[in-house]
Amino acid sequence: MKTRSANSTRKKVMIRTLEGEAIRGFLNPAHLGQTDPLDVLTPDGEHLSMELKTLKSICFVNDFTDDFEPVRKAFLSRPKLDGLWVRLRFRDGDTLEGIVPNNLLELLDRGVQIIPPDLHGPTGRIFIPRTALAEMSVLGVVGIARRRAPRVADIEAAQPRLFGE
Repeated sequence: MKTRSANSTRKKVMIRTLEGEAIRGFLNPAHLGQTDPLDVLTPDGEHLSMELKTLKSICFVNDFTDDFEPVRKAFLSRPKLDGLWVRLRFRDGDTLEGIVPNNLLELLDRGVQIIPPDLHGPTGRIFIPRTALAEMSVLGVVGIARRRAPRVADIEAAQPRLFGE
């Protein structure tokens, strides 16, 4: 039986530091928010140790390209994905909208993972450390609307009576 190496769970990431530097690498997403510093494996095979307080964002990308950041930073209309529609304001004044899971326990971590507005862009998810944010606002709750169960009296009133009951 084959055993899987720990590196097989690493995903391609482009990391933006607070100084504006872009770093290519591979990162295990299961360790985000749990370990600090992060262990990043570069394409050259080197291990980098990066502290969350020095990072602006970690973008999970399909390919290593220079244009990895979302082109659109806001939704054009109300999003259709389930979750909380949020607007993030970074400490440098930059803003970004996205969808986060509707689970407040995940928001109490060391950072927030969002789905960016550009769903067909090079970046599928973005992790933003809490230290990079100045403000996070909830713009709306989106997703499937919960319908309340109809009352029995309403159902009986809508039913036609048979044979003069």
